[in-house]
Amino acid sequence: MTVPFGDRLAAKVAATGSALCVGIDPRGPFPDAVLRGLSDTRSGRARAVERYCQGLIEAVAPHCCAIKPQVALFELYGGYGLTALDAVCATAREHGLLIIADAKRGDIASTAAAYAEAWIGIRPGEHEPLADAVTINAYMGPDTVEPFLEVADRHGAGLFILARTSNPGARELEEQELAAGGEVWERVAGWIDGWSAGRTGTSGLSSVGAVIGATAPAVVRTARDLMPQSPLLLPGVGAQGGRIADLAPAFEQHPAGGLVVAARSVIEAWREDDGDWMTAVAEAARQHTRQIDAIR
Repeated sequence: MTVPFGDRLAAKVAATGSALCVGIDPRGPFPDAVLRGLSDTRSGRARAVERYCQGLIEAVAPHCCAIKPQVALFELYGGYGLTALDAVCATAREHGLLIIADAKRGDIASTAAAYAEAWIGIRPGEHEPLADAVTINAYMGPDTVEPFLEVADRHGAGLFILARTSNPGARELEEQELAAGGEVWERVAGWIDGWSAGRTGTSGLSSVGAVIGATAPAVVRTARDLMPQSPLLLPGVGAQGGRIADLAPAFEQHPAGGLVVAARSVIEAWREDDGDWMTAVAEAARQHTRQIDAIR
């Protein structure tokens, strides 16, 4: 029987002692060692992305519990990029890390089902899903989530549903007041809490989580109250201005209740360091984990 994502997340955080999720956002320029011997073509660039991300995973694996590859930065290179993403996810699996595909998909009916099967289902010719969980967008309405829930339930996968995101423009829609009271994002949080019911395993943690921007610390408190069983995926730490110290409410219900996402502040740490690039990345991940430990 497949172990539900919430229980796997809880076990992984307990085993690693880390609630850090490293965002794998491969933006150039890349280290010279990654580029060596490659052509300046789309296939060559995709191969550079693959090498870079595999090096990142090797560096951060001892200090985190999960990675979150940004799918768009692989899709940029077409089929070559998607092949690279497959290889990167395989490397993460070899290192025992959970994989959250940051795809932010959202559609209805058979289209949504196809997206779900692509990211958290068993693709034709494969034996396991590409990712353990996927980010999705419910702002077209709750019917866009139902196909993802069906596939996730079947494969023990997780969903992280956008609620209050980390971008500055979130307040233009997500924080708008509703005529019935509350804000738009809080209505979505209510949906998420409903979907969490019945999807909570023995750990007490649901397989249906929410994306809550670390750039809005007051929202983290409200989100935990509205969705007590849902893991909160918390992007925006570091380059976007979010502070780890503000995220303690996420962990009040469970030591794996929050996944703190750090991308540029970890994976680009080498750009400010004259030493080995992977050593700089590893040290940045280690420091982030220590800061998270201090609040949970």
